[in-house]
Amino acid sequence: RALAQQLTGHVGALKLGLEFFCAHGPDGISQVTDGKHGLFLDLKLHDIPNTVAGGLRGMAPIRPFLTTIHASGGPAMMRAAMAAAHDLGEARPKVVAVTMLTSMDDDDVEAVGMRGPVSDQVLRLADLVQACEVDGVVCSALETERLRKHCGEDFLLVVPGIRPQGSATGDQKRTMTPVEAVQRGADVLVIGRPITSAPDPAAAAQAIVGELADVTTG
Repeated sequence: RALAQQLTGHVGALKLGLEFFCAHGPDGISQVTDGKHGLFLDLKLHDIPNTVAGGLRGMAPIRPFLTTIHASGGPAMMRAAMAAAHDLGEARPKVVAVTMLTSMDDDDVEAVGMRGPVSDQVLRLADLVQACEVDGVVCSALETERLRKHCGEDFLLVVPGIRPQGSATGDQKRTMTPVEAVQRGADVLVIGRPITSAPDPAAAAQAIVGELADVTTG
């Protein structure tokens, strides 16, 4: 709650994910957003179609503007998720599908029995996501430019693994700076530890906003 208060007016929304949701549930999320922040609820739903659809309907009271499913759940699951989302009417969140986790590289893809390289697997899954009329994908910045050209301007690209110049990459293997990601076609930048772990999170967020303003206005 304290971190959210510090970041009021400095970020476009808050992303809260599986760890927080399991520990604190919908009530905890409402306490953090407190009507002052948009909510990106990042649960990466991946289950049978009926269960994922139920998950989408169940999150309606906390009104996320964006949420995630896994593209590897398959077409039936993704279509069920979108049907449930549309049933929510004005409370409908945008739904984006995770292609490949940004913690995975080519060796990891082969290890779990998928066809590499990562960039080709991302493109195959993005085609499936678009065919299922999902709003967009979560993708690495390294795939953003290729996906934007392949999928068109109306396909939402949500990009994690964003690290300002000089930041530690942590467990992310495919990273890029905010400016580079926007230049390559990213719509939503997911920036965690460079802000949350900074001595002054608001100042860290504002510095990134300033860098992006130079790009978007220039």
